[in-house]
Amino acid sequence: MAVLQDILYKVRMRAVQGSTDVPVSGLRIDSRKVGAGDLFIAIKGVAADGHQYIDTVIENGAVAIVCEVMPATLKEGVAYVQVENSGEAAGLIAHNFYGQPSEKVKLVGVTGTNGKTTIATLLFKLFSGLGYTCGLLSTVENHIGDQVIPATHTTPDAISLNELLHKMVEAGCTHVFMETSSHAIHQHRIAGLKYAAGLFSNITHDHLDYHKTFDEYIRVKKAFFDGLSADAYAISNADDKRGAVMLQNTAAHKYFYSLRTMAEFKGKILENGLTGLVMTVNDQEVHFRLIGEFNAYNLLAVYGAAVCLGEDKFEVLRVLSELTGAEGRFDYIVSPNDKVIGIVDYAHTPDALLNVLATIKGLRKGHEQIISVVGCGGDRDKTKRPEMAEVACEYSDRVIFTSDNPRSEDPEQILRDMEVGLNTAAKRKYIAIIDRKEAIKAAISMAAPGDILLIAGKGHEKYQEIKGVKHPFDDKQVLAEMFQLFEK
Repeated sequence: MAVLQDILYKVRMRAVQGSTDVPVSGLRIDSRKVGAGDLFIAIKGVAADGHQYIDTVIENGAVAIVCEVMPATLKEGVAYVQVENSGEAAGLIAHNFYGQPSEKVKLVGVTGTNGKTTIATLLFKLFSGLGYTCGLLSTVENHIGDQVIPATHTTPDAISLNELLHKMVEAGCTHVFMETSSHAIHQHRIAGLKYAAGLFSNITHDHLDYHKTFDEYIRVKKAFFDGLSADAYAISNADDKRGAVMLQNTAAHKYFYSLRTMAEFKGKILENGLTGLVMTVNDQEVHFRLIGEFNAYNLLAVYGAAVCLGEDKFEVLRVLSELTGAEGRFDYIVSPNDKVIGIVDYAHTPDALLNVLATIKGLRKGHEQIISVVGCGGDRDKTKRPEMAEVACEYSDRVIFTSDNPRSEDPEQILRDMEVGLNTAAKRKYIAIIDRKEAIKAAISMAAPGDILLIAGKGHEKYQEIKGVKHPFDDKQVLAEMFQLFEK
C-alpha cells in the first residue's frame, strides 16, 4: 500500500484532477487485472490503447488513473494524473511503489543484438560463484538466488520488472544482471532504474519490423548508455564499429574490451576447439569451457564488468574458467556410435548465424560436412530472411530450410522469402522441409560419422508457435531422440 502523491516522484505531470492523497493498493497496465484500490496506467501500446478502458477499470474499482489524454468525463472520487508519456510514468511509478529496488542492489544491464543472454547468465553464475546472492532477468529464465522463475519477455513490463527487483532485494540479492532489449528501452520499461553498469555487446540488423530503420535501432540502444549516471560504468565492445558511438554521450566511466585493438580489457585467442577456448585476458592465460570467438567477446565483457565492480581479477578468471554458458547457446551433444556432433543454437539473426557457422568451420579437423537446419520467425523482420539463407548456404555443405516459429504467417511463404536472391550454387545446397522434426531427422540421415549438424534459431525455446498456438518442441530433445533412433 502506498499513497499516490508519494509514488508520483519524478513523474512529468501536465495536469492533476482530484486528490493525490489517496492510498493505492496495486499498479496495473492490463485493464483486465484491475481491482479495488488499484492505480491504472493507460498506455498506448502496439496492439491496444489503454485509454479505451478507463471507464471499465473505474467500474472495477480503480481509484486513480494515469493517462496522456484526459477523459471527456471525469468521475467523482477518482484521481486523474495527465502525463507526457505513460510508459515512462509507469516505470517511475513502479520504481517508487516498490521502494526503489534498483538503488538497493548493483544492477547491471546488458544490451546489444547478440550475446545478451550469455553475458547476463555468465555474470549471474560468476557472481554466484564469488559468493553473492544474485538475481537474473533473461530471455531464458529469471532467477532470484536459487529460485527459478520462467521468463516471458527479454525484459518484463515496468511493473513486473520492479516487482521482481523488489523480491530480489527481499531475498537478499546484492547484484542483479539483466538483459535490456531495445523494445524495453524504447517503451520506457526501464525508466527510473539506477544501473551500476551497462554493457554493450554488438549491433547488427534485427527488430527492424519494430524500429523501422537501422539508425533508429542504434539510437534506441545508445539511449540506454546516455541515461547512465556519472557513478556508473559503461563497458563497450571496441571491435564493433558502433562500440565507441554507444558511449559518446554517456556520463558514466567508459571502458572497452577487445580482441583486435587496444582496450582496458584485452583478449587474444590461442586455441579454439570443442574442449573450449584458451586465451589470454590482459596477458593472463586461461582455459575456458566456452567455444568460439563470439564467446571470447562475451567472456571479456563479463570480466570487464566484474573488475569494474571491484572484484579481484584473478579470482574472476578462476571462477569464469569453470563456467558453462546459457542453455541453447552453442549447446552440443554427440551421437553415441557415429560421433556425429549436433549443435543447438539460438542464432536467429544473420550475424549470429554467421558467428556460429564460422566457429563450427574452425572446429573441423578435416573434411567433415556441416549440415545446417535453419528457419526464420514469422511476424518478424522479413529483410533478414534472404540474408539468413545466404549465410547458411555459404558456410554449410548442406542446408535444410524449415519452420522456426511461423506464428500467424504461412510457413511456405517464409521459406520462399528465404530463397529469394540465392545464387545457383547456393540453390544446389539446400532442400526445404516445413516440418521441423522431419527436417532434423533428414539432417541426421545425411550425416556421416564425424559430421557436424547445426540446428539454429530456437535454442532454449521449448515450443513452436503455429497459428497463435504454442506446441511443445525442444530442438535438443528432438535431436537426442533422433540420434537414438538412427543408432538402434
